[in-house]
Amino acid sequence: MNDITYRPIGNIRTPFKKQEGMPIQPSGAKGVRGTIKLNKDYIGGQKDLEGFSHIILIYHFHLSQGYSMHVTPFLDDQPRGVFATRAPRRPNAVGLSVVKLNGVEEDILEIENVDMIDGTPLLDIKPYVPEFDAQTEVKTGWLAEVKGQAKQVKSDNRFNSSKKV
Repeated sequence: MNDITYRPIGNIRTPFKKQEGMPIQPSGAKGVRGTIKLNKDYIGGQKDLEGFSHIILIYHFHLSQGYSMHVTPFLDDQPRGVFATRAPRRPNAVGLSVVKLNGVEEDILEIENVDMIDGTPLLDIKPYVPEFDAQTEVKTGWLAEVKGQAKQVKSDNRFNSSKKV
């Protein structure tokens, strides 16, 4: 298999300087503001973005080291298959968050409900479109048992090293 290389289009700036105590999902980061600083080569790509209230951020979990096929997620105390979680320690350390877009100015996007660490490399931005993205008939597997807890649970250091969790 060939390697795939991505280059960041910018960086996400947030108030979270360390992983411990950080929200684990945007629903737990309600009202927390941040910014995206786009690299100059990509500024033109934000044309027409200001018409959207929410955007999907695809980013690199740059502090995650190694991966495991089984991880103990923040919302559980037992190991789960990594693909049944949103844990950062994955074969391709890619994260995804839907955030509120508050403004677009030159190379800066003002965002809200940020759940990532300061300096996170941003790989892509997509507009959130309910008609495309919102599903009505869903099953949430093991997460159905912990529904609503993502708003209260905070990150700890369980994914900081390459040890298996």
